[in-house]
Amino acid sequence: MTDFDAIVIGAGHNGLTAAVLLQRAGLRTLCLESKRYAGGMASTVELFDGYKFEIAGSVQLPTSAVVSKELGLDELPQVDLEVMSVSLIDEATTPLIYYTDLEAAANHMMEVHGMEVLLGMAEMTGWSAAPTRALGRFEAGTLPKSIDEMYACATTDAERASITEMLFGSCTDVLDRYLPEKEKHAALRGMLAFLAVNSTYRGPSSPGSAAGLAFGMAVPDENTVLTKKLKGGIGVLTQHLEKQYADAGGELRLDAAVSELVVEDGQVVGVVLADGERIATSTVVSAVAPDLTLNTLATDGSVEAGLSARLANIDHRGSYVQMHFALDGVPEFVAPYEFLNDPKMQSAIGFFATPEDLQRQFEDSRRGIVPADPAVAFQIPSASDPELCPPGKAAASAFSLWFPVEEDPSEYARLKAEMGQRVIEKISRFAPNFESLILKHTTFTPKHMGTMFGAPGGDYCHGLIHPDLLGPYRPGPKGYVDQPHGIAGLYLGSAGCYGGPGITFIPGYNAAQAVLTDRG
Repeated sequence: MTDFDAIVIGAGHNGLTAAVLLQRAGLRTLCLESKRYAGGMASTVELFDGYKFEIAGSVQLPTSAVVSKELGLDELPQVDLEVMSVSLIDEATTPLIYYTDLEAAANHMMEVHGMEVLLGMAEMTGWSAAPTRALGRFEAGTLPKSIDEMYACATTDAERASITEMLFGSCTDVLDRYLPEKEKHAALRGMLAFLAVNSTYRGPSSPGSAAGLAFGMAVPDENTVLTKKLKGGIGVLTQHLEKQYADAGGELRLDAAVSELVVEDGQVVGVVLADGERIATSTVVSAVAPDLTLNTLATDGSVEAGLSARLANIDHRGSYVQMHFALDGVPEFVAPYEFLNDPKMQSAIGFFATPEDLQRQFEDSRRGIVPADPAVAFQIPSASDPELCPPGKAAASAFSLWFPVEEDPSEYARLKAEMGQRVIEKISRFAPNFESLILKHTTFTPKHMGTMFGAPGGDYCHGLIHPDLLGPYRPGPKGYVDQPHGIAGLYLGSAGCYGGPGITFIPGYNAAQAVLTDRG
């Protein structure tokens, strides 16, 4: 006898996706969440009175059109952004404005930055096409590809070379080929370098960092729904999925941490909660990290030793700070950045560093040195979505690299305070009144993210975007292609699985489809 047909561990976007699909298919499903709210890193949270923040994820990434339609994601209200982002380095660098309209974006690149920049970006987009197919970046309902299958995605020798470079090359290798003028192309090079390494523990010149560039540059095809900025913040996704789940008759329990995933004779038989309650089921979808699921939650001895050791070697070294600010007004940008005072420019502002500086900062952080001039991705989401803060105020967030994570733990508090202040100083270089507007703020390090969201090491990818953690080296619902976990009734569906990371819903979708396939 079972209490539920299926149990889903974790009510982030992947967990809720799996729960919705299973409940709709007629399985009596229970979704368990350790925190007091659902959504995980796809949450909008009121951190300070009247101020709401996208506490981690802020953009719904491109996802499969099949998944989007299945979940009704097209119904969600969007913020109409004319400008997706602005990238700059310093006073000597011409800013790059990335317009949402592709024609406007191309015209800006050509008119302001030159035809060679437009052609370079077009060539880089072409370079990323074969790696996108090899990684299955936007595929749903498929298993990870073997290395041979990845190379089979190439149609030309040049495409084979791009897959090889994605696996073994560096971000800087690619930038130097297509955008070689370091000063003239600084803003674009800085933005792309930051894109490549913000979900890695590697600098832009480190071998393997080209994988992050290919992952970030992946261009959606006709079977893909484009990136969206949601009105009300990313937490609207969670509310949407929660409602779908409830309407289908599903049960969601908050503040219900799982202490054991019970396995008997190689079969899932239930879970035990932190308060001792045991709930029986023959099917579990785990939307927490694969290594946490198998090495910590699963009953001792149920995972083969070789697989356990492999999982223990997953790199989770998040190296960032995430900051949120309740402001007494909108920051005022000064010359030569007055154009940033236009609210349409404030959705995402990148105060970046050159790839060379970013590499040096990464190497310094490994020795416990906080960047003196950190690269910062800054947002004022209330500029386009005023309901996120009280009238006349502003809600702002910043994400910055690199926070030292290999330093003596006794240095943690000092490093956190130092890094937070450096981020504030960096923003204040462009908007001198920024610091004086701060009413309240908070700084989240990887340590905080790990505690709040159960992400090992604060790694929001549940396995960084390194070549050795992509393709066949990222597990599917039943584990690695070459090394399944072998536990009947257990399905993996977190960002650490194939189809992740990012807010794509694909790992949760894949896990649910595997359950339904096995049940016929």
